[in-house]
Amino acid sequence: MGKKRIVKKAGDQGAAGSASSSRAGKRKLASGILFLEATYNNTKVCLADDTGNIVTWSSSGSLGFSGAKKGTPFAAAKVGELIGERAENMGVKEVSVVVSGVGAGRESSIRAFAVRGIVINSIKDMTPVPHNGPRPPKPRRV
Repeated sequence: MGKKRIVKKAGDQGAAGSASSSRAGKRKLASGILFLEATYNNTKVCLADDTGNIVTWSSSGSLGFSGAKKGTPFAAAKVGELIGERAENMGVKEVSVVVSGVGAGRESSIRAFAVRGIVINSIKDMTPVPHNGPRPPKPRRV
């Protein structure tokens, strides 16, 4: 059958490009909180204002990575770049980072975010740590 070609007009940017840039440009922030959840299967990054209200977010799954590729450091870096770009458009100058989870994308997403020139005040690890573990199984009856 062959591939289908989509012809774009000269002034048309497309629905996806205009929607993300208009959504990010509405709100102006000076500082914020960057919440980062890195699991084994995915990496989610949220940018919030100082009171904790989420302004923008993204994940490696929403960028189009699927399956085992979602949990890679490369996918996490792409998410960090995207959120950094949106934060830059909002005028964010400094953030505090709150990390939770033990996934591979913890460090790479923070590095990719910091490349945009936004000052990182603090990095806080809020990964839940079990202190007694789950209840042991019942003894086997034979």
